[in-house]
Amino acid sequence: MTDRIVLAYSGGLDTSVAIGWIAEATGQEVVAVAVDVGQGGESLETVRQRALDCGAVEAYVADARHEFADQYCMPTLKANGLYMDSYPLVSAISRPVITKHLVAAAQQFGASTVAHGCTGKGNDQVRFEVGIQTLGPELKCIAPVRDLALTRELAIEYAEKHNLPIETTKKNPFSIDQNVWGRAVETGFLEDIWNGPTKDVYDYTEDPSFPPSPDVVTITFDQGVPVALDGQTVTALEAIEQLNRRAGAQGVGRIDIVEDRLVGIKSREIYEAPGAMALIAAHRELENITLEREQARFKKTVDQRWTELVYDGQWFSPLKRNLDAFIDETQKYVSGEIRLELHGGRATVQGRRSETSLYDFNLATYDAGDAFDQSSARGFIDIFGLSSKVASQREQRIHGKPDFSGLGNLDR
Repeated sequence: MTDRIVLAYSGGLDTSVAIGWIAEATGQEVVAVAVDVGQGGESLETVRQRALDCGAVEAYVADARHEFADQYCMPTLKANGLYMDSYPLVSAISRPVITKHLVAAAQQFGASTVAHGCTGKGNDQVRFEVGIQTLGPELKCIAPVRDLALTRELAIEYAEKHNLPIETTKKNPFSIDQNVWGRAVETGFLEDIWNGPTKDVYDYTEDPSFPPSPDVVTITFDQGVPVALDGQTVTALEAIEQLNRRAGAQGVGRIDIVEDRLVGIKSREIYEAPGAMALIAAHRELENITLEREQARFKKTVDQRWTELVYDGQWFSPLKRNLDAFIDETQKYVSGEIRLELHGGRATVQGRRSETSLYDFNLATYDAGDAFDQSSARGFIDIFGLSSKVASQREQRIHGKPDFSGLGNLDR
């Protein structure tokens, strides 16, 4: 039996050409695997038929939209996943779900090798191959662009020579990756970091300079996950899709960042994630009223480490699973409603309401009914500042009192 190679297939020029290119270079049959993570565009059946027409012996297609939303986007939301405080892990969280289906297809169709279309200078090669090694340690990995010298120019020439059913003349200066959680754009004139993005860079968002009237949305959460918008029950996928439309119409979620890639280079990236950024803004605010102070402080550290692991392709790592357990435990009381105003590129919290809130009006108010015993404050301050006071007294014993003469008149 001829050995087989499973190829991560998008339906575009490069991966369509890669089917025949890999077969000629290796002498092995190619099984194309297409995974729908909400990227839009052509139907899975259209993509499947194109793969077969381009020479694939089998075509495995999977509608993973709900799986992606529930098992990948929602954990990212619970962790407030923003790499470098900006990037909501759009591509990073889609790679593990695609990898999972690649390994499943390899086992189903008896393949010994998995191929992907990544270059040798990006993050995704690491994410795919580390994931494949983890889920299918017996599998080998190849990358046609990196390992088999498949350039875009050669891809166009090959497609035309073999009359492949794929468009080869469309001129697009950008490299684009998108799914329901967001859209990533790079290369072309954006590589000059002095250049501002032009209108044609964007697709998920409208220009925030000319917004329509403000759109106010109430998001209901249950244990850190959105379950309703304006009182209407939604799935996780529906929540993201609806907020993509509503927040996108207001220009929310545009991100322009020079990013520290895993491979050690800095790369300019443009992202659009209207639904993701609106949800993260709401989720963070709900955590502000439902998480205990020390728990919230420590969770920020955990969130950052979780985000770095996921960005670095370690979705299936033991440490990431451990952090998942902590984050899930913190979400036990993250339930309630957040009212957001979407307008002019901003998602602004207007109201918060939760049955599990730690906000106590009677403790917080300065008006009549104040339940906070202010007489307790003096003793608290004495004890809280005691260690600093003792250390300061030691400094004065050894070095003398500090000189404040240069501060001028303090009696102002």
